[in-house]
Amino acid sequence: MALKGRTAIRIGAVIVGLGALAWNQFHHDEQGATPAAPVAAPTVAAKALPPAKPQTWTRGALTLTSCNLAQPNSGLSTAAWCADFPVPENRANPHSRTITLKLAVLRSGAQVASKDMLAFLVGGPGQAATDSASQIAAMLKPLLAHRDVLLLDQRGTGGSNALTCKDADDAVTLEGDSAFDAGKMRNAAAECVKQLGNRADPRYYTTTIAAQDLEDVRKALGSPQFDLLGVSYGTRMAQQYLIRYPNAVRSVVLDSVVPNPLALGQDFARNLDDALKAQFARCTAEPACRQQFGDPDQTLYQLRDALRANPHEVSFRDPQSYRSVKRVLNEDSLASVVRMFAYTPATAALLPLSIDAAAHGDVGPLLGQAKILSGELAELMGSGMQYSVICSEDADLLVARPQDAGTILGTRMVDALNAVCSVWPKGARPADFHQPLKTAKPILLLAGQYDPVTPPRYAEDVAKGLPNARVLVLRGQAHAVMAVGCTPQLVQHFVDKLDPKTLDASCLDRLQPTPIFIDFNGATP
Repeated sequence: MALKGRTAIRIGAVIVGLGALAWNQFHHDEQGATPAAPVAAPTVAAKALPPAKPQTWTRGALTLTSCNLAQPNSGLSTAAWCADFPVPENRANPHSRTITLKLAVLRSGAQVASKDMLAFLVGGPGQAATDSASQIAAMLKPLLAHRDVLLLDQRGTGGSNALTCKDADDAVTLEGDSAFDAGKMRNAAAECVKQLGNRADPRYYTTTIAAQDLEDVRKALGSPQFDLLGVSYGTRMAQQYLIRYPNAVRSVVLDSVVPNPLALGQDFARNLDDALKAQFARCTAEPACRQQFGDPDQTLYQLRDALRANPHEVSFRDPQSYRSVKRVLNEDSLASVVRMFAYTPATAALLPLSIDAAAHGDVGPLLGQAKILSGELAELMGSGMQYSVICSEDADLLVARPQDAGTILGTRMVDALNAVCSVWPKGARPADFHQPLKTAKPILLLAGQYDPVTPPRYAEDVAKGLPNARVLVLRGQAHAVMAVGCTPQLVQHFVDKLDPKTLDASCLDRLQPTPIFIDFNGATP
C-alpha cells in the first residue's frame, strides 16, 4: 500500500525532513528530565570524567531515555525519547515468548503539554514509524507546539521483532522485473516462514493484535486519550483501534483511507487504471502535451502489448551509480514501474514523457527513475509482517476479477498475494473486522484526487457512517497528502477544535496539479 523515503508515501509528498530538532529536547530544562551533572572547572591534574548518564523522562509507568532516531539512507536524525516495551507474542498464552517493541516519543516544546497525545500510524503494511521520525516531526511541527507524538514500530516492523528474511528482496516480492511465477513465490514464502521459525510465529502479527499492543502502550504512558493520525494502511490500524477502544480516542485523521470492508489488493488494478486515465486526460486536454505525446494511455498499452510479445533485456545508466545496468523489461516490470510513478504528483508528471521515450527505444528515463523508487521499496519487499496482515485479514476475500485482466496491472497483484498466502501461516480475524466504521468521534478524512491505490471514493464511503466527519479531497495530489500545502495547519486546527464541519479549508484551493513535463527541461511556460 505504500512506498517510502523519497517517494514520501510514508507520510506525504516528497518531504524534506528536519534533522535538527534538539531545540525541543536538549536546549532547555524539561519537566521530568534528569538534569545533567554540572561540569567541574578544569584543573591541571583533572581526571577524565565518566560519561554523563543519559537523560531520562518518566511518563506514566514508562521511563524513556533521550535518543536520536536515524532516518534510513540519509544523515538525518531526530531527537526523541525512547523505550523498549515487552509484550507477549501470543496474547492468548501467558507462557508464550516475549517480544520487544520499539517506541519513541517526540516531545512537545510546550512547558506543559496537552493531556491528549498524538499517535502516528504509518503505512505499508510493513513500515516502521521510528524510521520516519524526521518527516513526521517536520509535518507535525504545528501540533508539536502543544502535544507529544507517539511513534510505535508495529510488531513485525523496524525495531519490533521485524519479520524480515535473508534474501527477501530476491524472493517473496510483489513488485519486480520477472514474470509472475506462482510456484516460485510459494517456495520463497515457505522458506521465509522457515527462517522466522526460531524467533517469530507469523500468526501473531496482525492488525488486531497490534491494536492491543498500542492500547497497552497507552496505559503505560499514563492513559492519555489519543489523537490518531493514520496514513494508508495506518488508517486501517486507526479504525480497528477506535472500534475496540473508543474511550481511548479523542479524534482521528485518516489520510488515504482504507475502508474496513475492503480486502487489500482487490481494487489495485482498477484504482491504478482510473488514476492513470485521469492523469493522461490532462495531457490530451493540453495542446502542447497532446502535440508532443498524442494519447499517453494508448502509447502505454501499445508498449505493454509489445513487451508481452517480446520481453527483452535492456541497458540503462543507473542514476545513482552512473554505471550501466541491465534489466529484463516485460509487461510485469512495466506495470510495476508505472504503478510506482503514479504514487506522487512529481513522478506522475514525468509519465507521458518517460512512456513516450520508452516506446521509441529509450528506456533510460523510465527505468532510471524506477531504479530509485524500487530501491526505496526494499523495506516492504519481502516484509513478513505485510504477509501476516494480508493473509490473515484479506486473502480469503481476494478473487481475481476478469475485468481487471485487460488493465495495465492485470490480476498480477491478486495472483501473487494468493500464491504467498497459500503457504503463509494465518492468524485469527475477528468476526466484525470488515464491518464499516460507525462512530460519532470527530474525524477528518484526507484524499488525493489522483491517488492510484486509495482513491477519494474510499474516503467518501467511510464518511457515510460518520456523522461528525469531513472529507477533504486535495486537487492534483496522489497518495498520502497530510504534508501538502496548508494541510498541516488544517490538521492542527481540527485537533484543537474538534469541529470538522466548520473547518475553513479554503487554503486548499491554491493547490494545483504538477504540470506535465513536455521534455526534461520541464513543462511548457
